Amino acid sequence: MSRGWPGPVIGVLGGGQLGRMLALAGIPMGLRFRFLESKRPCPADAVGTVVRAAYDDESALSSFADGLDLVTYEFENVPVGAVDYLAASTIVRPGSEALEMAQDRLSEKEGFERLGIATNEYRAVETREELEAALEELGLPAVVKTRRMGYDGKGQAIIREEGDLKEAWSAVGGEPLLVESFVDFDRELSLVAVRSRDGAFAAYELVENVHVNGILYTTEAPASDIPKTLQRKAEEAMLRLMEDLQYVGVMAIEFFQVGEELLANEMAPRVHNSGHWTQDGAVTSQFENHLRAILGLPLGGTESKGVTVMLNLLGGAPHLETVAAEPRANLHLYDKRSRPGRKIGHVNVVSYDAESAWEVVKKVEADLPESAGPVV
Repeated sequence: MSRGWPGPVIGVLGGGQLGRMLALAGIPMGLRFRFLESKRPCPADAVGTVVRAAYDDESALSSFADGLDLVTYEFENVPVGAVDYLAASTIVRPGSEALEMAQDRLSEKEGFERLGIATNEYRAVETREELEAALEELGLPAVVKTRRMGYDGKGQAIIREEGDLKEAWSAVGGEPLLVESFVDFDRELSLVAVRSRDGAFAAYELVENVHVNGILYTTEAPASDIPKTLQRKAEEAMLRLMEDLQYVGVMAIEFFQVGEELLANEMAPRVHNSGHWTQDGAVTSQFENHLRAILGLPLGGTESKGVTVMLNLLGGAPHLETVAAEPRANLHLYDKRSRPGRKIGHVNVVSYDAESAWEVVKKVEADLPESAGPVV
């Protein structure tokens, strides 16, 4: 590896905000970035070269890969075929095995069970009759999800009583589904961790997430009152999954905490929204650690610098002056146009305790436009 600039050229499948933040972490390290993205404009436009093409265009994939040192991806709905095509001639980390698991909720649940990672009860269904039978077995309330292409609350419906069945079927029926038992959880937690090429493993502390209509709104890091046993359980589950997939890079698992137990909800084979706090609140950000891992560099420290609260900016941003007036607040915008419910940036507030961090977050929230915030 070179001693300085120009350094390795990293290809990223996807030009969204996660790819942008990977580049922002890597540019100070001398890395250069090339993105494959069909949308115009995209958040990655400002931080590297963008190849505009569809992911299934093999000619474009070959042009994109020419001269790259390795390829990674920034979201889990990249076609597996595109990753396999690139892997035939280019190093791709992580590999396609994790994508295959994450892209099918049934495969994900079966993977958790096979590895002894606790999860909630579920049934795979394809017809309305099968859905009705699954609800009889699991009871109400229950959550119905499309097996593929669901994220940020999309592709799912909650059936709280029998009268909700028709509306739920209208919303998500007609394709393979997963029905899950409803979990009366204490809180939602997630673990972000990283595994390197040589098997080295490091995890950040468990964080507490608040979702509104399926979209992450806030993260508190570290989560308060987490016993060491719970952190250990989460790390053991993550390591088991990463080693099984021979995974290289950053991964996240979202959990439901129920008493002293954790139930795995879903995994994400990429840098994760609930890890954005690490940009300002950890020794090494998740983005830098992902790059370190895929390049075979030693992993950076995952220790917290204090208590960080991350606020997702949905559909609107505060005035720059408002954030700048708060010494502990850090604004991260994605160069995305505002529309209701859309993630256009986030604010990290790092402080010595949760109470003071939340005080600043509330000031930022108060400055958001009326149209901003979760779509309820």
